[in-house]
Amino acid sequence: QVQLVESGGGLVQAGGSLRLSCAVSGSTFSIDTMGWYHQAPGKQRELVATITSGGRTNYADSAKGRFTLSRDNAKKTVYLQMNSLKPEDTAVYYCYAAVSRRESLLVVKTYDYWGLGTQVTVSS
Repeated sequence: QVQLVESGGGLVQAGGSLRLSCAVSGSTFSIDTMGWYHQAPGKQRELVATITSGGRTNYADSAKGRFTLSRDNAKKTVYLQMNSLKPEDTAVYYCYAAVSRRESLLVVKTYDYWGLGTQVTVSS
């Protein structure tokens, strides 16, 4: 059973930093895109940043220049370093991973997995 285990959320003052981590546990054939999304109260879940298995990153405009996404393929872990945090960054942050699993000798399928979410609160 594949699970995404998140850590690193919390309360921080504006201008501060937090580092989120997300580790994939369970049996996997490969892990493709990983990343983070966030959801503020009353709003839809939105992209923060994603990273491919080859290291290519994609950031939301709001994250560019302040957040850095990286991954350790050997540890099946993705990291989101968030600097210069603003009150508008307050949200629940969800880890995402596209995980391929071997279903049979000849069949590999890719599934989307989500973490349970970690709260990030930035006070002004």
